[in-house]
Amino acid sequence: MSKVKYQICTKTIMDTSDPNIVFDENGVSDYYHNFHNTIVPDWHPDEKGEKELMKIAEKIKKEGLGKDFDCIIGMSGGLDSSYVAYVAKEKMGLRPLIFHVDAGWNTQQAVGNIEKLIDGLNLDLYTEVINWEEVKDLQVAFLKSQIPDQDLVQDYAFFSALYKFARKHKIKYVLTGSNISTEGCREPEEWGGYAGIDKTLVNDIHRKFGKRPLKTFPIVDVLVYKIFYKYFLGMEVFKPLNLVPYIKKDVEKLLEDKFKWQKFQHKHHESRFTRFYEDYWLPRKFGFEKRRAHFSSLILTGQMSREEALERISKPELDDQFLLQEFEYVANKLDLSVQELRDIFNGENKTYKDYKNKKSIIGLGTKVMRLLGLEKRLFR
Repeated sequence: MSKVKYQICTKTIMDTSDPNIVFDENGVSDYYHNFHNTIVPDWHPDEKGEKELMKIAEKIKKEGLGKDFDCIIGMSGGLDSSYVAYVAKEKMGLRPLIFHVDAGWNTQQAVGNIEKLIDGLNLDLYTEVINWEEVKDLQVAFLKSQIPDQDLVQDYAFFSALYKFARKHKIKYVLTGSNISTEGCREPEEWGGYAGIDKTLVNDIHRKFGKRPLKTFPIVDVLVYKIFYKYFLGMEVFKPLNLVPYIKKDVEKLLEDKFKWQKFQHKHHESRFTRFYEDYWLPRKFGFEKRRAHFSSLILTGQMSREEALERISKPELDDQFLLQEFEYVANKLDLSVQELRDIFNGENKTYKDYKNKKSIIGLGTKVMRLLGLEKRLFR
């Protein structure tokens, strides 16, 4: 089979590391065209968006009368979740419960940021600590599975715990930091961009490589929260950051000035495992750089020049010595020797397709969402 000739988008920095990328005759990728033709026309971080934001706020406040909280926000200590908490309290006038899931990988900076926002905004915080022995067992199982999607374990814990808590306490509205401004260019599935909580995939990987039963680890399957939670329980998810101006550098300064919040070197660095996975494991084992999508999003929204993005992507975000120390840290924390983790790293790469999964159903659901205009980013 002939090797695909390397090509990079002339407008963004997305390239043929996404095997399904499509270029026009000028070398412009479908990511660029999708953003301008599909996303921009319905994206309103302006007066129209503000009216919609306040309309949503009134709806949430009205239904929250007499309750301790009118909505729930999952907070990691990162920029997006911190800003949505600020918008919810200061712009929308809501009474959110801040929900944090501790899966064992928080950086001190993330913990500090959460405390600063909670104190500064006078909000209530609930922290759910996931059983570390189960997290560890599942993470080692995923590493041994050799698939690129190594952050699924944390993602599943974060979202599932939040949805379960909201259901138990009858909190109907979930506010999320998901946004177009910094995430308009979605990471391809091949890069570990597997969408939706797939219980079938988790169970098969854990059955093959896990050692202890997952008695308390929270997993709410994608079909449960997309169908049962939404249509039977009436739970709604809102993305306020798509309805307000969101310029990354300006928001970082706002949070720094108001709360002494500390910015991170790069997106997702609030989790020590995610930082290691995205900066070391994924690019060096699989050749995938999620920074391409992160920087391309900022290029598309006018927050970064293509030249700056090419300069940043030309070298690692973190130096080799630091990453080697993190390699040792991750191995030790997971009760693996450095050599055992190295052996896994050097093992044969696989994908989710090598395991039982319900991707076909998730993919069908995504296509329906695109047809209905509920998802406008490219999904492969």
